[in-house]
Amino acid sequence: MKTLITTFLTILCSLELVTAQSQIEQIEMATGLRSSGKIWVVVLVVLTLIIGVFLYLFSIDRKIKKLENHK
Repeated sequence: MKTLITTFLTILCSLELVTAQSQIEQIEMATGLRSSGKIWVVVLVVLTLIIGVFLYLFSIDRKIKKLENHK
């Protein structure tokens, strides 16, 4: 029940942030990056970092499982 409430509150807060964000004026830096096409470089770098972190965590998990099975 506690996780359900936490999930509901998280979704509610994110919806509130999305609506609040749409009312804020556009950020000049983001507009400049979008217009010059450099936003895709930023997206690619962030995506690469996230994939790298997940691969690192996956490899650590495999090593830990191997050590647990070895004992």
